Amino acid sequence: MTDRELLEAAAKAAGLTIGAWSDNYGAFMYRGVEPGKSWWNALTDDGDALRLAVRCLPFYTLRYTREDYEACNQDGLAATRRAIVRAAAEILEGA
Repeated sequence: MTDRELLEAAAKAAGLTIGAWSDNYGAFMYRGVEPGKSWWNALTDDGDALRLAVRCLPFYTLRYTREDYEACNQDGLAATRRAIVRAAAEILEGA
């Protein structure tokens, strides 16, 4: 699954209304979630990742994998964001 597909599935699981994808920003445009903010990428933005976790993962135990950690150049924060997005995407797949 590409990062774009992963983000799209996670956004849908969280009930976000997403619009166009921007290759320049590597993010989706969204509406109606937070005034004044128009781009959403929970893989790169700590706030987007935390809001995603609170919105759809209240009872999910999050732990990033070795693969997440290595894919994020051993950046623990980036690996945690990836684990949040992956978990949200898995919830949608299981629904």
